[in-house]
Amino acid sequence: MHLLASLAVMMEGRQLTKLAPVDVLILVLYFALVVFIGFYAKGKSNTSEDFFLAGREMTAWIAGLSFVSANLGSLELMGWAGAAYQYGILAAHWYWIGAIPAMLFLGIVMMPFYYISKTHSVPGYLQLRFGEGARALSAVSFALMTILMSGVNMYAMALVMKTVLGWNITFSIWVGAGTVALYVMLGGLRSAIINEVLQFVLIWAGAAMIPILGLIEAGGWTKLKAQMAVNLGSTDYTHMWSTLGSFKDNPMGVHWTGIVFGLGFVISFGYWTTDFLVVQRVLSANNLRAAKLAPVIGAAFKMAVPLIVIVPGLLALSVLKNADGSIMHLVPESMAASTGQHSYNEVLPLMLIRYCGPGLLGLGITALIAGFMSGMAGNVSAFSTVWTYDLYGAFINKKASDKHYVAMGRWSTVIGMLVSIATAYLVMGAASIMDYVQELFSFFIAPLFGTVILGMLWKRATKKGGFWGLLAGTASSVGMWLMVSHNPANIRFMILQLHADPDTIMRVQAMAANLYRALWSWVVCVLVTVVVSLFTNATPISELSGLVYGATPIPDDGSKGLFQKPIFWACVVITVFFIVNLIFW
Repeated sequence: MHLLASLAVMMEGRQLTKLAPVDVLILVLYFALVVFIGFYAKGKSNTSEDFFLAGREMTAWIAGLSFVSANLGSLELMGWAGAAYQYGILAAHWYWIGAIPAMLFLGIVMMPFYYISKTHSVPGYLQLRFGEGARALSAVSFALMTILMSGVNMYAMALVMKTVLGWNITFSIWVGAGTVALYVMLGGLRSAIINEVLQFVLIWAGAAMIPILGLIEAGGWTKLKAQMAVNLGSTDYTHMWSTLGSFKDNPMGVHWTGIVFGLGFVISFGYWTTDFLVVQRVLSANNLRAAKLAPVIGAAFKMAVPLIVIVPGLLALSVLKNADGSIMHLVPESMAASTGQHSYNEVLPLMLIRYCGPGLLGLGITALIAGFMSGMAGNVSAFSTVWTYDLYGAFINKKASDKHYVAMGRWSTVIGMLVSIATAYLVMGAASIMDYVQELFSFFIAPLFGTVILGMLWKRATKKGGFWGLLAGTASSVGMWLMVSHNPANIRFMILQLHADPDTIMRVQAMAANLYRALWSWVVCVLVTVVVSLFTNATPISELSGLVYGATPIPDDGSKGLFQKPIFWACVVITVFFIVNLIFW
């Protein structure tokens, strides 16, 4: 009785709706299915190659769907729906210029090096190119980032359960974490990939209802824009590029230089080409052609994701109303608890409740939970691999058996999940999930991209240059964050506006600051790497084979005919990319 009473207290919270029996059944069946997949995959995950890279047996389509699904966690669903409410259609930049070119670059340019080197991780590539120092630094920073990111997904899922079901945040976090830890620990990457493909289908089936029903209610896109202009007193929320000529002309307080260089180049290329969470999925491909084609397939699906994420956030600005009929105003997460209002991060569950009845609501909630569990599983499986290969196996126990490394991978999955639970509570202090996530990327991903891209494209880059460049870039990013946290007016140095007025300083915070911090940390990393490399001895060309362009023969990927070539489909995707940007200019 005491246990049941405690459970009831934990589940108590502000509940917006009640699930019908059919909704509960759908949710329970989903949890049962993912656990079953873990047990099913366990029998095929007995070697390190099977556990950490799924035996390199995945087709281009499976690897591609898993590649984009691993990113369909809170970053895509809760985070960007809230960001769209906060910043308007500018949030779609993180899908198009902030993803598509980088995904195609990974497939066509970088995958041959990752794949033919047979590395298990991005830090593993850095060890081959720059030595153990760069590997250790990147592995530690990446492990820390994945744990923090896993916490983001946990918190986002708990927020859905709190908003929709009234469950206590702590109870929800433990339910989700326990389920993900179980199926990843049992089946490794194979289990995560199978679940990610399942979650991809569920996300589209469940989340696509909101924009369809919402646009019908609003009377179509043109009428929605008109309603938003009236409600907000501005048309800035529906333009992607035309408002970026000044820091003052758009809701995000960002200039086009921040979007093009900070996001479109540094953060985007850094995430999609060096974040092992997503690269690991492509490394599971069964041949080089599949490894090159998987990111291209992922990019095609990525381009359509704003329909189920950004559009609901924009709809909420017009159709989401209070009980008295007035427009509902959402607030930053840090204010929501004290004021009793809903936060930006709750846009998607609020819209889900608005449009979905019994059955559909269960499917929609299951889709959201599937997305968050996908994000958790992706981060914790990547953490397990990097910890086992690049920290434990490289520096603690170099001569252990393959069986021992698999056991370590399973134990590190559990430990990583427990640490992630602790980090989930850090997100509560951020204005929104996406502000927090982009801070992490500017700390860890931006400088790592500088080191990897120089390592692959510049033969003269040396081991000392790679290590000190990565260290300097990471340290400079943290330093800039501390500088602005201490005094927000210091943002003027990062945007090169030394005489910026108070209004500009107020606008260029949070998301915009993250873009410029990432850009400058990348510049610092590259400059330090170049200078140190020029003053240290060059690495012999014979040691660069398989690691650097110009020193490596690129093997044929086996494509026969134009329609089998990954480069052809990459050109198709990039053409569509330019068209959609012009449409929403």
